[in-house]
Amino acid sequence: MKKSQLGSMILMRGVVPATLILLLACSPGLSLQAAAEDHIVSSQALQQQMVNSSAARQKDAATVTGFLASSAAEHALRSAHMDSVQIRTAIPTLSNQELANLATRASDAQQKVAAGALTTGMLELIIVLIAVIIIVAAIH
Repeated sequence: MKKSQLGSMILMRGVVPATLILLLACSPGLSLQAAAEDHIVSSQALQQQMVNSSAARQKDAATVTGFLASSAAEHALRSAHMDSVQIRTAIPTLSNQELANLATRASDAQQKVAAGALTTGMLELIIVLIAVIIIVAAIH
């Protein structure tokens, strides 16, 4: 390698990056404070979103747990030779989306039972299907 090439390489690898860093650091439009203020989502909004997500997850888990703790669910699970305790302990392993989906289905089934739109056999089938979904999701 020639001396001129070696000098150019040293210049490109050392001096030029250092100069660029210095220029960027001193640039008034790119200060760290301005960058911190220009976040797309503020830390408060992000924290509030996390609180809301956690509350929704707790509500969904309570809905599914309550549905599976009913006497009809206990009977349906016993009839299907399923362990209701094992199923209820698997509920926290579900993703937020899976949990929300099952909570919606459980609430819908409860409303339909209250309205007389579901027979006992259909309710038992729904309960067993929800239990199977929980088991499969927990294993997967």
